[in-house]
Amino acid sequence: MKPPYELNSQILSFVSSVSEKLGRLDASFLVQSSPTLRKQNRIKTIHSSLQIEGNTLSEEQISAILESKRVIGPSKDIQEVQNAIEVYHSLSEFQFDSLQSYLRANRLLMNGLIEKPGTFREQNVGIVKGSKVEHLAPPAANVRHLMKDLFSYLKKDDEIILIKSCVFHYEMEFIHPFIDGNGRMGRLWQTVILMSKYPIFQHIPFESLISESQEEYYKVLSLCDKTGKSTLFIEYMLRILDAALEKLLGSSVSIQLSQDERLEHFCSIQKSSFSRKDYMLVFNQLSSASASRDLKAGIEIGLFRKTGDKSLSVYDVIR
Repeated sequence: MKPPYELNSQILSFVSSVSEKLGRLDASFLVQSSPTLRKQNRIKTIHSSLQIEGNTLSEEQISAILESKRVIGPSKDIQEVQNAIEVYHSLSEFQFDSLQSYLRANRLLMNGLIEKPGTFREQNVGIVKGSKVEHLAPPAANVRHLMKDLFSYLKKDDEIILIKSCVFHYEMEFIHPFIDGNGRMGRLWQTVILMSKYPIFQHIPFESLISESQEEYYKVLSLCDKTGKSTLFIEYMLRILDAALEKLLGSSVSIQLSQDERLEHFCSIQKSSFSRKDYMLVFNQLSSASASRDLKAGIEIGLFRKTGDKSLSVYDVIR
C-alpha cells in the first residue's frame, strides 16, 4: 500500500522551488571542484546528525578523527563518529531501494554500539519523554513485513523522488525498526534516496538545518503520528532541503572555478539558447563584468554564437 499523505499547494511549491534550484546548477560539478568544501560539508553532516542523537564531539574533533588524529572524548561518541565516517564514505555504494543494502548501512553505522547491528529489533519499543509515552512503535513481529512494504514503495516509479524520500524518512521513524539509531538511519537513507536521482545531495549537509530546528523536527514527527499521515513532515523536510540548496547557491564556489571550467560546465548542462542573465543564474556569485568576459571568450573560441545587442543579446551553444 502507498503510505498515507496528501499533496497540497505548499508541498508542490517547495517541490518546484527545490527543482528550480537544482536546475540552476549542476551542483555536483561545482562542489566536486572544491575538495575543501566537500570535506567541510561531510563533517557538518556527521556532526549535525549525531548531535541530534546526543553526541558531544565538535566539528573540530570530527575533523581530527577524519584525519586519523587522536581525540579525547567519550568512547561511545568517538565510535559513533568513526562509524558515520565509514558509512558516509560508502554512500555511493548503497542501493536506495534495496533492503539488504539498507541493513548493511545500519550494520556499519551501529557497529560496536548495539548488539546485532544490521538486524531488526526483536522487542517492542516506545519513545518516552518525561513520564509520557510519546510514540509506541509497531510490534517487533510486524517490523520486517512493514519494512518490506516500505521498500516496495521505494521501487515504484510513479512518485516524485523528493516526496518519496520524505515519506520514507517519516515512515521509517514511525516503524522504528532498530533498537537504536533510527533517527540517524532515517536521515542517512533520505540522503541515499535523493542521491539516486540527484548525486549532489551527498554533498549537502541538510542535517545541520534539522539540528538547528530540532524541536520542530520532533514536533512534526509527533503531529504526523497523531494525524496518521506524513503530510506535515513532507512540508517540513522539503523546506529544509530548499533552504540547504539556497545555502549552497549562496556559496562562493562558482567564483573559485576558472573561466575555462565555467564555460565547460555551462556547455555541459545542455542549454541551447540563453541570455547573460541565464549564465549568471548558474554562476550566481559572478559579477556582471566577469560574466560578459566569459561569454566573449566563449564566442572567440567557438562555443557560442551571439545575436542581438546589449540587454537583448541571445547566445546559442554551437554543437
